[in-house]
Amino acid sequence: MGRHFRPARVAQATKELMAANLVHDTPRWYKAVNMIPPAEILTRPYPVQHTTPNPHARRPRNLFKPTRMVYPEDELRRDFFRDHPWELARPRMILELDGKDARYLDWSKGLRQPGMPLSGECVVQRQLWLMENVPNMTKEAAYDAARREFYELRQLEDIQRRIAVEEARMVGAYFGKSTLQYGMDIEDKEYERWKKWAAVEINKMEVEKQKAYTNVVDVPNNPVIEEELLNDVL
Repeated sequence: MGRHFRPARVAQATKELMAANLVHDTPRWYKAVNMIPPAEILTRPYPVQHTTPNPHARRPRNLFKPTRMVYPEDELRRDFFRDHPWELARPRMILELDGKDARYLDWSKGLRQPGMPLSGECVVQRQLWLMENVPNMTKEAAYDAARREFYELRQLEDIQRRIAVEEARMVGAYFGKSTLQYGMDIEDKEYERWKKWAAVEINKMEVEKQKAYTNVVDVPNNPVIEEELLNDVL
């Protein structure tokens, strides 16, 4: 497309038109553009140098590369989900209002927060609160304290779930097969498939063994023939 500097010289052209009495009314933007003129180059300018640059030094790399954003919760999340990978398999609602929903909750009261289900994020926020508000609380100690609360609540959820299932069965509810029963069914099917495969393989081995013995010729016990065979070998 090329470089066009005509838009950058609008103020100069207007000034010349006003001097020639071709423009009678001063535009409203004229004073502002004269005070802050547009840039004359089409590339991004270098930042202001507070020290005298060294002409022999190399030009810095990645000068305009955006800074990587790092939050303290990132490392805490990485540690938790590394130790508890199955927590990632639990369904979770990730819709938030402004991305700062965790800051609106009071993590001094524990992991249970109104409107937020128990998850690994609760452990991360609780650990961060302990690290920032409890004196002499290290990262490892805060992690152990948050995990202890998390395990107790998970155990309580399992107990409540088992009691609810037992109560429902007492009044005639039927939940179908359990996870263990589904696993046993899959194992039985695999075992039956393996037995059929093993029977076919054993049959093939027997056939190969019989083929190996069909080419053997039985030699009668004749001393003359044995002596001739021995002479041939010698």
